[in-house]
Amino acid sequence: MNNSEDKAKQPLQAAALCLKHHRGKLYVLMITSRKTKRWILPKGWLEKDKTEAEVALMEAREEAGVITDSTSPVLIGSYHYFKSLRSAQAVPLEVNVYRIASCTLAKRYPEKKQRQRKWVSLKKAAKMVDEQSLKRLLLAQIESDEGTVGN
Repeated sequence: MNNSEDKAKQPLQAAALCLKHHRGKLYVLMITSRKTKRWILPKGWLEKDKTEAEVALMEAREEAGVITDSTSPVLIGSYHYFKSLRSAQAVPLEVNVYRIASCTLAKRYPEKKQRQRKWVSLKKAAKMVDEQSLKRLLLAQIESDEGTVGN
């Protein structure tokens, strides 16, 4: 089996890279996972009746209370990680990441008591996550935004 066949069989999730500009700086919203309390992006399993972008928005709302304007999320890349299932088996997953600009936060949201959330710089977010491919994706956003925010 070659890599493209492996990739085609990997389960897929969609994540939200929620951003806000404040005083000339760009911040990304990080949340904790429910079980291990690792810092992650809001993400979830794809659903048959929703697009990947819709899933990313829905998960951001449910897991972090994200409120957005009508701007559509933009696919910016993907990362891979191993998800531990209840059977103690680790399954490789691919996560497509959607950039969501101009995010604000609701005070109440479905998973408020299960997670923490925090606005941090992209550089700090890259240090907070475990997945190397997600670190690279976050750091790449710094370069893509250099012309749009003041330093």
